[in-house]
Amino acid sequence: MTPVQKNAKRLISLLLTLILMCVGIIGCNSEEVEKKSSKAADDDKIQIGMCFDSFVIERWQRDRDVFVSMAKELGAEVDIRNANGDIEEQRRLIDLLIKKGVDAIVIICIDSDALKDSVKKAKEEGIVVVAYDRLINDAGVDLYVSFDNEEVGKMMGQAIVDAGLVGGKVIMICGSPSDNNVPLVEDGFRGVMMRNGNEIIDCVYADGWKADIAYEYMYNNIDKVNEADAIMCGNDDLASRVVQALAERRLAGNKLVVGQDADIVACQRIVEGTQLMTVYKPIEKLAQQAAISTIELVKTKKLSDINISTISDGSFDVPYLKIEPQSVTEDNIDEVIIKSGFHLKEEVYRNRTEKMPD
Repeated sequence: MTPVQKNAKRLISLLLTLILMCVGIIGCNSEEVEKKSSKAADDDKIQIGMCFDSFVIERWQRDRDVFVSMAKELGAEVDIRNANGDIEEQRRLIDLLIKKGVDAIVIICIDSDALKDSVKKAKEEGIVVVAYDRLINDAGVDLYVSFDNEEVGKMMGQAIVDAGLVGGKVIMICGSPSDNNVPLVEDGFRGVMMRNGNEIIDCVYADGWKADIAYEYMYNNIDKVNEADAIMCGNDDLASRVVQALAERRLAGNKLVVGQDADIVACQRIVEGTQLMTVYKPIEKLAQQAAISTIELVKTKKLSDINISTISDGSFDVPYLKIEPQSVTEDNIDEVIIKSGFHLKEEVYRNRTEKMPD
């Protein structure tokens, strides 16, 4: 090979090396740009913090899943926090979400009177605050999303009356006294009882929605339990323990028991005949609408839903998105619970397969 040919070969080799280096640099830069672009897109997503009371109550897991799914569909990300029934922990978690710089915080409060300062702090940072299912008092939240809780109480009472109880005796085992919904349900129920001559012979509250309180009451007050014709339970979890205590004394099915939330075990008891009714609250509708409205508030600071009303939190009139509940008995459980897809037919009739519809 001549010197000229050797030099030409070296030059071509050098040029090829330079070209490959440039391609590599461009590739790296392109990859870097792509990463930065992806990160920027994530940073642009609406960030929602969702702070739950706890997941002891069965329905909260469904609320969470539906809300997260709808928010993601709308391009938002949700950071779920669980306070495990501890109000101090809930305050701490809300503070963490504020420091994180989320766009909105959705709160399922433990104590309706204990979070106004936390809400104020969030709003001062320009964060949208939504009270989910339970109103936060004296806080001026941007939106309260819940069911018509007084109507829930009326439905419980009416089911007892429709079952033939007029001029009878009733025990009320209500939910947590720190839950703003509890007195609303109680007022609705008491009104129906009073109009039909039914006497409330005792009324107790399950602090923190602890179902064991209902069970202990049933054993510590057996004389009143024997005297009562019906037992109103603040939710189906309390009703579970009430029916368990009745069953242990061979009284299950002899007392009219009502609850709310349409938990699967409550639906099973309805077809078994040990629980008269439950109140079905269309959680999918509530959670989806809550997600839609939260994102709308972040984007526009306004609510376009024509069904928005207002409710007083004690100090402020706050926007209120109210979803209507439905009473569920053995007569309509197939239509309301099974056909809606809330629970499967096989689950509802698991213990009474002979009654399962075709």
